[in-house]
Amino acid sequence: MRSTLFNVAFDCADAYELAQFWSKVVGHPLNDDDLPGESTAAIALPTGIHLYFAEVSEPKTQKNRVHVCLQPESTRDAEVERLLALGAAVVADRRNADGTGWVVFTDPNTSNYQFYDTGPPATEQQNAPPQLWEGASLLLVSGRTTT
Repeated sequence: MRSTLFNVAFDCADAYELAQFWSKVVGHPLNDDDLPGESTAAIALPTGIHLYFAEVSEPKTQKNRVHVCLQPESTRDAEVERLLALGAAVVADRRNADGTGWVVFTDPNTSNYQFYDTGPPATEQQNAPPQLWEGASLLLVSGRTTT
């Protein structure tokens, strides 16, 4: 017997607003029955996994312990620019000229997420686990730095 991953849940202040942001990041719409002002929203991914957003009253007080990994279809730097245009903000830019490294972002809910390159690390610091950044919740993986 085994279990299958069904969804990744995000606690947040505004479920619909945060789901709208992530819908643009992953390129898939919210469920048809999700409307502004509702306390939950979800995005069904083609893999069968769902991104689920639930409003909670308490503010975030500690770092997240789950990191969602994504891989962009474009180059690393193009995806960084796209995420910035969607409203993400850079917390730390750890990219190296050789194409290795990562970028730590915050989303509109102030959950941090990271953009990683799968190339070999240039320094031991790059081998450090993503949880070194407070609040990290998304790890964006890319092996391509050029088209």
